[in-house]
Amino acid sequence: MTSLPPPPNLHALAVLLLTVVALILFTREKIPLETSSFMVLIALAVGFELFPYEAHGHVLHAVAFFHGFGHEALIAVCALMIAGKGIVRTGALEPVGRLLSRLWKGYPTISLLMTLLISAFFSAFINNVPVVVLFMPILINVSLRTRIPTSSVLMPMGFATLLGGTCTTIGTSTNLLVVSVAADMGLKRLGMFDFLLPAAIAGSIGILYLWLLAPRLIPRKEQPLEDISPRIFTAHLAIPEGTPMAGKSLAEAIRKTDGAMKVIYVERGFHNFILPFPSMALKANDHLVIRDTPDRLKEFENILKGTLYPEDSDDRPIDRDHPLLALDQQIAEIVVVEGSRFHGRTLREAWFEERYGVITLAIHMPGKETEKAYDEIKDIPLKAGTILLIQGHRQQIAGLKKEKDILVLDATTDLPFTKKAPMALLIMLGIVISAAVGILPIAISASLGALMMIVVGCIGWRDATNALSTQVILIVVASLALGSALLQTGGADYLARLFVALAGGASPPFAVSGLMLLMAILTNVVSNNAAAVIGTPIAVSIAAQMGQPSEPFVLAVLFGANMSYATPMAYKTNLLVMNAGNYTFNDFLRIGIPLILIMWLALSGLLPAIFHLTAL
Repeated sequence: MTSLPPPPNLHALAVLLLTVVALILFTREKIPLETSSFMVLIALAVGFELFPYEAHGHVLHAVAFFHGFGHEALIAVCALMIAGKGIVRTGALEPVGRLLSRLWKGYPTISLLMTLLISAFFSAFINNVPVVVLFMPILINVSLRTRIPTSSVLMPMGFATLLGGTCTTIGTSTNLLVVSVAADMGLKRLGMFDFLLPAAIAGSIGILYLWLLAPRLIPRKEQPLEDISPRIFTAHLAIPEGTPMAGKSLAEAIRKTDGAMKVIYVERGFHNFILPFPSMALKANDHLVIRDTPDRLKEFENILKGTLYPEDSDDRPIDRDHPLLALDQQIAEIVVVEGSRFHGRTLREAWFEERYGVITLAIHMPGKETEKAYDEIKDIPLKAGTILLIQGHRQQIAGLKKEKDILVLDATTDLPFTKKAPMALLIMLGIVISAAVGILPIAISASLGALMMIVVGCIGWRDATNALSTQVILIVVASLALGSALLQTGGADYLARLFVALAGGASPPFAVSGLMLLMAILTNVVSNNAAAVIGTPIAVSIAAQMGQPSEPFVLAVLFGANMSYATPMAYKTNLLVMNAGNYTFNDFLRIGIPLILIMWLALSGLLPAIFHLTAL
């Protein structure tokens, strides 16, 4: 029987103890993750400053633990978060969402498979949070229309993004950390697609499970959001001269929106309202009087290349003071409060738009239909409780929050810079290609891409700073510091020898499989980044002691740390779909544990076969 290794030095023991404490802190919901991370980082720095560690004539200085703030992995993670924000901000993925929404109407089973595959594909190159945010409202709306339970589609979609993120070095921050830490230890740097083959094969099996079995295992849930749509508004959609719809029939216009647009009247000339009939030809300057939600109204505007209720060009053209499509625009809902000076007055009488520099897109009269759907919005008398959908510059919307006569509701959203969407996609493609072919390291190509997103106007600096997550930054830095301390004090080597001793002479394939399962369990309890960074040096040490190549052991850590399926707190997208799908903790166990077992068994066979691991 293999004897247990002797205990490590006091510094290594202290770091191992701090690692256990850190893993416990990372699971405490009442303590913010960034607070726990900062506490661990400071504990390391203060401890090694007061009790210096020296080995082989080298002193481990406490300031070294702060080097994680400048680590290339963190730089790459932050740059990719900013670049991903550019994709979201420009609405570059929205055409894909519209296409899937059409497909769901006729082919729900095939549509679910397409949704899983597309969400996995995009998650291989951008952060999966915006991918989940994109598909979640689509799937919720589909479930309401088709009576497909929301619970049967949201969790599979969320897990599919996790499977896709495992395929490339930039798919998740976990991947970047494992690859960078392994390179810091002298291993050959893994390329962007070096582990695509095992990830894609295992992921395909996982996708089949999510498509065919998972929806049947999830208990049917009542939709927690019975009315998930925003309020319905009445608006005018103008058909300007030179747009593609001028001269086309109304039926063609409706068909372009997949039949979703409901036209109440067509206004042709001042207060000349015509009942809509499908064959009528639309003319330039016609106004389509439509009713829908704010998002849908903006979607119709983009599809038909029209303008949502602008002032007629003869009255007040769109100019610099009242832009409709200028950058840094927002749409917001405002409500007229009791005692407002606007009560009983129209927008025209109050000079509302001129006073505040905004455009009024639509109006909602609470408790009943709009009094006269064909009236000009600016001529409808306002009442307490009347809600207006407006559009204006961010600063103009912010100024409205200081007014006492109106209240800006929480539904304020940034408008996508849709004209910049192709540029955002081109920049992201450049990041991927330059890193994949080795022109630039990912930290540099992603940073260059983030800068280009800002320079060409896909995002502003406000968006860039908002894209950065303090939680991610601090957990990465603290994990890097812990991993460095474990490595340099001999703690990682001790854990590796302990693992080999407990394995009892097991074969390398068994050791790879066991290490991956250990990481899978750990990542569902604590941060996946912490599990990855702490596990990587241990994996390298295990491989060295067993006389085997390091790559399959490092990939065992990478894949295991990405198996965040069994608990809602394991990954932020799990929490997103948990709230929207009304899932319980047991639902994640019911669907996530089989997925972990599927991925673990598949990769346990693939890694030894691909890397030709031999028995001792």
